[in-house]
Amino acid sequence: MRLPCPALAGLWLFLAAGWAWTAEPALPEPQRKSVEEHLPLGLPSTGELLFRRGYIAGHNNWLKIPNWVAYHLPAEKIKGNTERAKAFVADPELKPFQRSEPEDYRGSGFDRGHMAPAADMKTDQDEMEESFLLSNITPQVGKGFNRGVWKKLEDRVRRWSQERGEVWVVTGPVFVAEGGMMKFQLIGKRRVAVPTHFFKIVSSRGEDGAPRVIAFLLPNAPSDPKELAEHITTVDLIEEQTGLDFFNALSDDLEEPLEGRKAGGLDAW
Repeated sequence: MRLPCPALAGLWLFLAAGWAWTAEPALPEPQRKSVEEHLPLGLPSTGELLFRRGYIAGHNNWLKIPNWVAYHLPAEKIKGNTERAKAFVADPELKPFQRSEPEDYRGSGFDRGHMAPAADMKTDQDEMEESFLLSNITPQVGKGFNRGVWKKLEDRVRRWSQERGEVWVVTGPVFVAEGGMMKFQLIGKRRVAVPTHFFKIVSSRGEDGAPRVIAFLLPNAPSDPKELAEHITTVDLIEEQTGLDFFNALSDDLEEPLEGRKAGGLDAW
């Protein structure tokens, strides 16, 4: 698919969401508490909000993939022994014309890539099963990305959760313009969008209680896992590319330096 895009790739993603941007949507109490758990720094509310036991997703009903998926990962959560789910399934909360189906991925050449990883849902069988809903999945290049550098990054996030006691993670697709044109592949009967890149934003609390953040932007392509640190970027750049607003619960004097600062290394944040 080719679309003219002279400036922000995120403009297309925002328009394709088909939903108004509301920084502080009115939510029922259980959903508000879920936001407090999984997104304490702010809700990036483009897309249809899907509340699961282990994560929250903002789903893009046009592109048939999530705009973002967010979850809280305390250290103890990855120590469970819940059996891995056996099958990916369409999300029954979405209408048939809003969602992808398992057959859209068959024969496509792409992996079904988790945004909230199954390995981070080991303490609860329902959470594990919900991580296999296709509303939590995007097409990813397999060898060298989903099964390579992306896996290394997910492993690193779990390590950080052990070292820091808990982390908060927001992950999603990015559509980066090339040569003034937005170009991306569509797969399956339902024309599921294949992202050009993926982002991951990981936050924790420092000893002083202040938030600490590291952000990554990786091409949906094979990459050397040893070069993971080269994909460190700023939250500002991810916001520019996606049209999302991540830390809107913070005051401007806290939000602006946090989003504009690039971590100096995998452990320097």
